[in-house]
This record gives sequence, C-alpha cells and structure tokens, in this order.
Amino acid sequence: MGGLARLEYRGYDSAGLAVVTSDRDRVGMRKKAGKLVNLEKELAGRPLEPATAAIGHTRWATHGAPTDANAHPHLAAHGRLAIIHNGIIENFSALRAELQSEGVEFLSETDTEVAGHLLAREVDRGESLADAMRIITRRLEGAFTLLAVDASEPRTVVGARRNSPLVIGLGEGENFLGSDVVAFIEHTRTALELHQDEVVEITPEGVTITDIAGHTVEREPYHVDWDATAAQKGGFPTFMEKEIHDQPTAVADTLRGRIDEHGRLQLDGGMIHENVLNSIDKIIVVACGTAAYAGLVGRNAIEHWCRIPVEVELAHEFRYRDPVVGVKTLVVAISQSGETMDTIMAVRHAQQQGAPVIAIVNSQGSTIAREADAVLYTRAGPEIAVASTKAFLAQITAMFLLGIYLAELRGNKFPDEIESLLDQLEEIPAKIQRVLDASEPVRALARTMADERTVLFLGRHVGYPVAMEGALKLKELAYIHAEGFPAGELKHGPIALIEEGQPVFIVLPSPRGRESLHSKVISNVQEVRARGARTFVIAEEGDTEAANHAEQVFYVPAAPVLMTPLLSVVPLQLFALELATAKGYDVDQPRNLAKSVTVE
Repeated sequence: MGGLARLEYRGYDSAGLAVVTSDRDRVGMRKKAGKLVNLEKELAGRPLEPATAAIGHTRWATHGAPTDANAHPHLAAHGRLAIIHNGIIENFSALRAELQSEGVEFLSETDTEVAGHLLAREVDRGESLADAMRIITRRLEGAFTLLAVDASEPRTVVGARRNSPLVIGLGEGENFLGSDVVAFIEHTRTALELHQDEVVEITPEGVTITDIAGHTVEREPYHVDWDATAAQKGGFPTFMEKEIHDQPTAVADTLRGRIDEHGRLQLDGGMIHENVLNSIDKIIVVACGTAAYAGLVGRNAIEHWCRIPVEVELAHEFRYRDPVVGVKTLVVAISQSGETMDTIMAVRHAQQQGAPVIAIVNSQGSTIAREADAVLYTRAGPEIAVASTKAFLAQITAMFLLGIYLAELRGNKFPDEIESLLDQLEEIPAKIQRVLDASEPVRALARTMADERTVLFLGRHVGYPVAMEGALKLKELAYIHAEGFPAGELKHGPIALIEEGQPVFIVLPSPRGRESLHSKVISNVQEVRARGARTFVIAEEGDTEAANHAEQVFYVPAAPVLMTPLLSVVPLQLFALELATAKGYDVDQPRNLAKSVTVE
C-alpha cells in the first residue's frame, strides 16, 4: 500500500489491488472508487491473504466513470487472471466487439478489460503469461502500460509499455514494477528502464526483458540519487507545502556540479555536436502547462544572452500546425515527469524533421530523456503534489543554464560575463529562502479571501508568465476563476472585467535599469484602481513607490531582472496554497487532475 500511496498523485479516482498466492486458483482482489483511503478501509474489513505476487493501481478515469466496477484491477479467465492499465487503448471498441461476438461478457466500461480478456484468451490457448502479453501487445493501438498476474504463475508479474511509463526496481529476493521509481524507492534505489514496445517478466529471482517479438534485451541498471525520505512530507501538513519549502534546495541542486574540469558548463547526458549548436538559427521550446510558463521565462533569457530567436509552443498544438522545423532548429522539450504524452509526440515530430532535441526533465530514465539527443536534469527530487511548484523553479533554472551554455559555446558572452551570471544564479536559493521566511502576510491575506470568486493577475516581460502561473495555481488548487494577463494588454480588452472590489495581483518590475517597465506597470495599477480594483503588488525590496499604489505589497529580494521570476512566483504559490486550504480543499490532489498527463 505504501507504493500505491506514493503513486496516488498520478490518479485518485479509484484504487485497487490483486494478489496471487501459491495455493489458490483464483486471484484475490479488492477495489474501490474514490481515493486510496477507501481501499484501505475495504482492506481493513476484508483483508487479502499474503501474496507471492501482487499488482495495484490508482486510476485517473478515461474510459468509464470512477466507479467500483470501472476501478482496476479487472479480472478475466474466470477470476484466474488480473490486469491493470495506464493509458488509452485506441482500438478497444473493435476489439471489444470481437470478444463479445465470441461470447465474452464485460463487467465494466473500460478499455482495460478488453486487454484482460485478450490476454486470457491467449493463456487459455496454452501461452505463458509473458508470451500472451507479447501477442496481444502487437494488436493494441494507442498508449498503454499493462501489468498482469495469473494464478497459474503465482511468482510472476508481467508488464508491457507503449508511450506510457514503466520502470523496473531491482531488489534482493524481490523485484518491482512501477510507473515511477517513487513506487518502490523504500525497497530499492537500483532501477532499469523499459523502452518502447518491450515486455518485462519479473519474479523474486530475476527480471527478463524482451521486445514484443520475443528477442531478449540487455540493459544496464541506474542508481536513483534520492531516497524514500524525499518522497515524504517531512513534518509539513501537505506535500505541496513541503515542496514549496524545498525550492531553495531544488534550485541549488539543479545548479550543482555544472562546471567540468575545463571550466565549461556541461549537460547531463547525450550529445549534440558543438558544430550543430553553433549553426542553430532558431530555438523552439515545447511544453504544457506550468512547464510552458518556465519556457516563456527562459525564452527572454536565451534571446537576451544568445541573440537567437526563441518560440514557446504548447506541445499538444505543435505538430498539428505544421511548424517550420529543420536541422538548424533546436527543440527544447520541458517536462517534469519526462512522460508527458503531448511533449513526447512533439519531440518525435521534431526529430522526424531533422531537428536536434534537448530535454529538460526531472525523471531519470524517462521517455523524453531517453529519446532526446541531450538531456539536462532538473534535480528537484520527487514532486508528489499534483500542482507543480519546485519543478517550475528548477525548470526555469535549467533554462537559464541552457542559455548560459549556448552563450558560452557560441561566443555571445565573455568568460567573466559567464562567471557573473553563474554567481548571480548561485545567490538565488538564499533569496528564495528569505521569501519563504517572510511568507505570513501573503498567507494571512489568502485566509481572508476564501469567498472570492475570481482573481486577476498582471505582469510584463518576465512577470507575465509569473502572472499566468499564479493564476494557474489558483485554478488548480482553489477551483476559482483566475486569469493572468500581460499588463500592457489590459486596456485592449481585459480591463472590462474590473469592477468594484475585484482582487488584482500585479508583478511589478524592478525600478532599476535604463529600460525599466516599472512606471508603465504602475500606470496599469492606477488604471484598475480607478475602476474599483483591490490591488496587491509583488515588488522588489527597496521599491519605495510600490506601497503608494497597492492595498498591500509583498516584497522579494532584488535580483537581475531575468532571474526575478524565481522569487516573484513564490508568494503567488503560497497565496494559492493558503486560500485553497482555507476553503478546505486537498491541495495535494486537486479534483480532476493527474500529475503526469500520459495520454493525448
């Protein structure tokens, strides 16, 4: 149950377990709709027998509502076989009709049950569970991870994957499968990757990997560089609270060890030849949600430091609009899990057009990390809360590192300028900690605003993606309407939303610098105040003018303009966390959401 609890962030519409014991001809199973606690109550009243093999699942519903009947596992072969599944089987309707024509009765609305009955049919024909998995996988279309157990093979679990994550944990006298290493991290930190269209068979004694044709695959294990304590709350009331407080460490760890023995910045894996990177004339960032906002922050820095045009594309739209991509386009894919299906498909499309791809991901061995030409790990550690916080700051940091790497490689910056940029980044973790230490005023404000129905956010330049991220956090956690706008766009339409009492957060630029936008955003603040808005400003320490234009100001330490999002977003994260908590919501597991979007 510990592994399921740590994986509940991937889906919590229902949960279930199936176990096999050596002296039974049927699989034992319990499953319940709702969060894992419902399954725990069911097991307390009706415990399962000790098992020689077991599979468990927490579901994010696709086919069929979140009900007991649709919860996983699903049984087949008169209860002898059980199956669980992440993803979508796109041709399930035709396969279901085929099975129904043979007299198979279905007990759920799910596509998963189709796979279970297909598997049972092959086992009934005399195939081993692993051979049956290879046979049915060749027939399935879509994105899926499948795990199955059979009472006739009581010490075996078989898995398969296509376009959906599955990783193997190597223990002593025990082995594991999980959609994330966090599932088995308390038992082992040694893992194996499972690649596309591969089938794995585990027993307590060993692991066998094949392709779907049955050819054996050899693979080197890797070591997970964090332990089970990193996936625990550490004394905080929620994972989100802990992860917000993890942010100084997440940024520092992402920066750590980036200089090689020659004094040059280095990536974590893969290789794109320097001649290729020197010939790049455009960069396209592909990402979704919070990761896309990290890309927007990074865009400003890379364009400024490297003088290369940068576009930020929503990954789910990228390949469908026929983008102009070629060998001189560098594609940067950002994904916390490395398993975001929209981003995976964007990466593959870019590579088909000849573009080199750099991945910015948090998960070792993930699909995007493996398929990209080079990878930059964010080193944020496990992020369990569904709404991203520390991953966002780590992704921005990684984008800055990529920009510095390219500026150094292409000669856009002198060595002393590179050193100065790195020194400035090294100062950021301590400044984030200062923001956290002074967080009570923004928390107190949030507790007074639990009844608000809409909140608006404004920003310019690098403050605009911060405004969008602040709005997204409020939508995800508190379920209220929130929008982030470019402050300069206000009078072109959005100002019509302002009415008496409307809360508006403004990310105020630094007043320092020759081309500061400070005075222009102050004008935007005045425009909404004149129409009755309540204005709350995120401002730089020492900005004496900010208090003249706001109901309340939340100050963050001074930093180079391009790096300020690493600080200014933190009060907005805390605001969303506290407001949602005041409303009594579960901030770790917001409704309808899953941590990793592994289907298109």
